[in-house]
Amino acid sequence: MRRQGRLLVVDDEAAIRRILEVAFTKEGFHVGSAEDAYAALRMLEEGQWDCVLTDVTMAGMSGFELFERVRARWPDTEVVIMTAYGTIPQAVDAIRKGAFEYVPKPFDLESLKRIIRSACQGGSKPVRRSPASSGRRPAFLAESPAMRAILEEIETVADSRATVLVTGESGVGKEVVAKTIHALSGRSDKPFVAVSCAALPETLLESELFGYEKGAFTGAQSGKPGRFELADGGTLFLDEIGDVPPAIQVKLLRVLQEREFERLGANRPTKVDVRLVAATNRDLREAVEQGSFRLDLLYRLQVVEICLPPLRERKEDILPLARHFMEKCARDNGRHPLEIPAETERLLLAYRWPGNVRELENVIERAVVLAKRDQTQLIPQLLPPALRSAA
Repeated sequence: MRRQGRLLVVDDEAAIRRILEVAFTKEGFHVGSAEDAYAALRMLEEGQWDCVLTDVTMAGMSGFELFERVRARWPDTEVVIMTAYGTIPQAVDAIRKGAFEYVPKPFDLESLKRIIRSACQGGSKPVRRSPASSGRRPAFLAESPAMRAILEEIETVADSRATVLVTGESGVGKEVVAKTIHALSGRSDKPFVAVSCAALPETLLESELFGYEKGAFTGAQSGKPGRFELADGGTLFLDEIGDVPPAIQVKLLRVLQEREFERLGANRPTKVDVRLVAATNRDLREAVEQGSFRLDLLYRLQVVEICLPPLRERKEDILPLARHFMEKCARDNGRHPLEIPAETERLLLAYRWPGNVRELENVIERAVVLAKRDQTQLIPQLLPPALRSAA
């Protein structure tokens, strides 16, 4: 049997160590085991290991502390963390810092085998490079401190394999964030596929996401790939993820855990390498409490959570965005850009923008279209009456 890699198992329960040793030895791995983090560090000093599979709660030094030391001393060694649900938030933070994956306890052995095999073989690990040197500019403007911090976070996570959950009110620019993550990642030359989960009924959403085989249902004259297949190697953006029905949530969880799914009517799985970015304007934690959203899926989605503030809370971005939309709308409509005088600026800054960035773009486009050909300024009269009165 071909050797799969060198795996170091760290757990203070001898029975678990033994189960994992036997299971992975049968899979062709060279397996070592340690009863605590200190013993693991000694073994790392003595030999090279492709992957460390570590429990979290151990006497003396936790699995998270062990991960930090491994990352600092042996950056080429991957770390997979076994964790109970109570420590999943810390495990998520470890993935942000470079851990390969976390596995909730009690774990599924077959799923764990796939994860360890991928870790030892460098699966789904993008080529690291600096986003600043990629030659591509982010797709959104960031003048306010809040948005600059978000841009920095995007640049940090873009080239990772971590799933990203983008939250915020409707119209704040969640899809723009998803596109920026894709553009700054090593997947930028692969497809970016977007799906609005709220716009499709349950039966249609399932076939759109996972595809179907010929004859899977009445009218299926031929097979059709789903969005996961179309996004293979690239990024899949699921907007309004909070509206996904429970039955499809189960299938999404399987894709995130196993990197595979089954088309409707198929009898064998299809493997994909897709980076998932999801977005919602709902409070998913509240949805979990109400029983309409799965807690395990939420944990999988929010490996990195990016919370976009509403436009009214980042006024520094309003005028730069207005000028950006002015140039874009003027170009699209064959007009010259209008200057924005001080009085119009005051009205734009005073308005609360319940529709956020999307509403601002619509207001600017309306002004461009309504302006006379000889006008050079976006005078207040070109703004919607409701905006003028509210401001």
